[in-house]
Amino acid sequence: MVQMSPMTLSLVQLTQQTSSYANGYLSQWDQFTAQVEPIASTMPYMVGSGNHKRDWPGSGSFYGNLDSGGECGVPAQNMFYVPAENREQFCTAAGLLLLCHAVDRVHCSTHHNNSQDFHSLQEFKKGITSDPHGALSNWNPSIHFCHWHGVNCSSTRPYRVTELNLTGQNLAGQISSSLGNLTFLQTLDLSNNNFIGPLPLLNKLRNLDALFLGSNHLEDVIPDWLTNCSNLVYLDLSENHLTGHIPPNIASLKKLEGINLYGNYLTGVIPPTLRNLSTLLLVDLSMNQLNGSIPDEVWQIPNIQMVNLAINNLSGGIPDTLTTLSSLMILGLDHNMLGGTLPSNIGDVLPNLQNLYLGGNLFLGTIPTSLGNPSSLQTIDLSNNRFSGTIPSSFGNLSKLQILNLEVNMLEARDNEGWQFFDALAKCRYLIILSVSHNHLHGPIPNSIANLSTSLRQLVMGWNSLSGTIPPTIGKLSGLYRLSLQNNNLTGTIEEWVGKMTNLQLLTLQSNNFIGKIPPSIGNLTQLIDIFSVAKNNFSGFVPSNLWNLKISKLDLSHNNFQGSIPVQFSNLELIWLNLSSNKFSGEIPETLGRLKQIQIIQMDQNILTGNIPSTFSSLYSLDLLNLSHNNLSGPMPTFLSGLNLNKLDLSYNNFQGKIPTTGVFDNPKIVSLDGNPGLCGGAMELHMPPCHVASRRVGRANLMIKILIPIFGFMLLVLLVHILLLGKRQSRRLYGSKQSFGEHFEKVTYNNLAQSTCNFSESNLIGRGRYGSVYRGKLNEMEVAVKVFDLEMRGAERSFLSECEALRSIQHRNLIPIITACSIVGTFKALIFEFMPNGNLDTWLHHKGDEEATRCLGLTQRINIVVNIADAFDYLHHGCGRPTVHCDLKPSNILLDDDMNALLGDFGIASFYYDFETKWTGSISSIGVKGTIGYIPPEYEVGVLASTCGDVYSFGIVLLEILTSKRPTDPMFEDGLNIINFVEYNFPNQIFQVIDAHLLEECRNSTQENNLVQENEIYQCLVDLLQLALSCICPLPSKRLNMKQVASRMHEIKKHHILGGSTSNNSKGNRSRI
Repeated sequence: MVQMSPMTLSLVQLTQQTSSYANGYLSQWDQFTAQVEPIASTMPYMVGSGNHKRDWPGSGSFYGNLDSGGECGVPAQNMFYVPAENREQFCTAAGLLLLCHAVDRVHCSTHHNNSQDFHSLQEFKKGITSDPHGALSNWNPSIHFCHWHGVNCSSTRPYRVTELNLTGQNLAGQISSSLGNLTFLQTLDLSNNNFIGPLPLLNKLRNLDALFLGSNHLEDVIPDWLTNCSNLVYLDLSENHLTGHIPPNIASLKKLEGINLYGNYLTGVIPPTLRNLSTLLLVDLSMNQLNGSIPDEVWQIPNIQMVNLAINNLSGGIPDTLTTLSSLMILGLDHNMLGGTLPSNIGDVLPNLQNLYLGGNLFLGTIPTSLGNPSSLQTIDLSNNRFSGTIPSSFGNLSKLQILNLEVNMLEARDNEGWQFFDALAKCRYLIILSVSHNHLHGPIPNSIANLSTSLRQLVMGWNSLSGTIPPTIGKLSGLYRLSLQNNNLTGTIEEWVGKMTNLQLLTLQSNNFIGKIPPSIGNLTQLIDIFSVAKNNFSGFVPSNLWNLKISKLDLSHNNFQGSIPVQFSNLELIWLNLSSNKFSGEIPETLGRLKQIQIIQMDQNILTGNIPSTFSSLYSLDLLNLSHNNLSGPMPTFLSGLNLNKLDLSYNNFQGKIPTTGVFDNPKIVSLDGNPGLCGGAMELHMPPCHVASRRVGRANLMIKILIPIFGFMLLVLLVHILLLGKRQSRRLYGSKQSFGEHFEKVTYNNLAQSTCNFSESNLIGRGRYGSVYRGKLNEMEVAVKVFDLEMRGAERSFLSECEALRSIQHRNLIPIITACSIVGTFKALIFEFMPNGNLDTWLHHKGDEEATRCLGLTQRINIVVNIADAFDYLHHGCGRPTVHCDLKPSNILLDDDMNALLGDFGIASFYYDFETKWTGSISSIGVKGTIGYIPPEYEVGVLASTCGDVYSFGIVLLEILTSKRPTDPMFEDGLNIINFVEYNFPNQIFQVIDAHLLEECRNSTQENNLVQENEIYQCLVDLLQLALSCICPLPSKRLNMKQVASRMHEIKKHHILGGSTSNNSKGNRSRI
């Protein structure tokens, strides 16, 4: 700060009081100057000194310097003439100028001086192409630029800009290098916007101490001119498209305290010169493509507090010669290719460590006992490595420990000594998550489990070799949200302890050897909203009646010995997945099952069920899989099944009779199984059923019935028509002009318009059915449209309509399904009208039906373009449309394809607005149940966490895996613990051709000319990049996932490198090119 004398300060105050007065004379002063200049230019000059005034005879005065030797009355050098009529104005303005001149290092300002800063900001504004929030609306000359939004000026140097902060305004365009002329700028924050192009040239900003340009779309290398910003303290260029290496000369910024470069495409090695930054506190280089080993110099930065190098291609290990880093609090090295053993003294040389992330590497050997020494350690993640030996009991010394994740290793516990860690963890009173699944833990669960922290929310011990009974004292862990003991060798009965865990939301006990009955106390688990699975055990008896009152979304009782009938109370469950297969359930299937409007999977095979399939099943439009095989069901083949959107129907080995339909699901024999029903006939040729024969007696009897019934039905039809005409007149005023809920700029349509355009919503115009209604093809004003009609009798349908209206009314993007208008009649009819997409949805292209295999195969280029389109749509929804919107139900059937195979995202029926996910797995709990579709739902939703943008990212990752593998996450091959995620992980990266869609692989091979090795390697790397991106989206912890801005950036980079860069050819229009 500039030091001023008392006299100077008083002058400054006076100047500030009179500045507005002086501004009033600005225009007059300009006029006066224009008058003076012509006169002054004709005057002779003399060298003189001293300020004097001399009257000029007649009309004015001269002001300036007079030399003592000058001739009296003659104008001297540095003097000028003032006409009499301007003398008063001149004296006032000149007095102020003299007053300012007397102030040491203080500038006199008029309305827009300093002009340099003003013009620099104006140039910056010219580069803005989109300002959706009006952040720059007050950037105009009528307001002083120091008062413009986001601009701060210096208090010591008036009217010099020291800060420009426009973070999170969704501005688009290029950042003008004119900002480099703001020479007093100290803070520049343009993060979380949509800027493109190169980094601005800021080499003149020697006062700059904070540069935040993260979360944009900037494409550049890290420039050398950064070293000119010698006062830089914080540098954030994260989440952009930066390429190239990290320049070693970055270490010349001697004041640097924080470097954040994560989420770019930086390559090369980590510069060892970082060691020279003695002030460096934070360095985040995660989510790049850095390779090589971690330089030893990184471990020698003296004051470092956080090192995050996660999600790169780093190799090597952590050196045994690690020296003390007493300031290091956060170390993130997860998801690399680091290996070797951990230094035995790692906990001693990092005494203040708080969070340690080493998961997803190749570390082996034993876990050092010294990790129990850092007293502030809160999080330890060593998952997905090759650690062996026992779990150190020294973890019990960590009094602040909250998360201990050791899953997917080779850790052992075979005796009391091996289980001592359990006793030790009882001292960790803040422990929230304990996961030791997928290890080699043997023997019974220790009784000391009851001594674990009452704060424990997740206990995950599945996929081990646990045996014996579950200690009844486990009931003391009443705060648990999740208890996972599946795939062990546990025995005995499930006792009353289960009823004490009243906060449980997920309970998985499948694949053990439990016996006996499920206790009635199971009904106490009123928070059990996600999974209750006891499959593959030896349970028997009747299922407790109060189980049906729980709001479970997934119920799996399969492969046991349960008996009795299926109760009608099933309708009380908000089920999306029901598996009762391989039991001894008997009786008829209750009609109330048809009320489970959200159900997607029903498996009741291998029971003793009788009767026919209830007609109420005709309204299960969300149903994806129906398996009723190996029962005693009978009666005619239900034709209504052809109207469902099934992807698998298995009715084999029952007693169904009659003709097999040939439409809908029955038109695709590959997804229908009807073997073992000797009374069936007809149907598609591939089913190999005998032809149907009609008996003559039946024909005659039918003709007689027709003769009797025709007059009766004719009279009834006449009465009905009269009633409809009267009713239609009464409602015509309501129907005519009924309009949408969007606004006046949308076209108005009536119910009659829609009925006429869809042939009265005929079956021939039906495109498909969904959870809350049906979609019909129609034509309005010579334009093909899709009319989505909501079934208002279905629970949640009206809310879905309102949600979709709210979502679509204010968002517009090239990759979102265009809404034309809506029609709403209170209580009776609601519909949305969209543009018709001629190529259907992505699901039909990924999962072929019949002869479509040969003609509907997507190439790699098409698949990449589709993924880019959807990533852009979600980037807009999450980051570019004001209030972020969470879609909640991303799946291939909600991705539509236009004429050019461009992808558009649709179905916002369960969309919700942004929930800020701050609490990872221990966040707020929702009572609204699970949103979305089985297989695409993120794991945190299954324990009741509110919907968030992180959930959409997870669903995107699953869809990307499905696009590459052409396997649904609910594919029958995924059982016994295998799912689409670990199916890919097990084969990544060396065996990825084992998981890639066979049709895609064939096209890839055909596209490489003469087995060109370079092309094959490029295609391989492209697939690796895509799979790696997908796996980065489906991390179990939401906070570890990418966001959609990062995902979209990475997809564009993959497209640019592997398609536009030449690894694939594009020789046809739009997305139609095949590699």
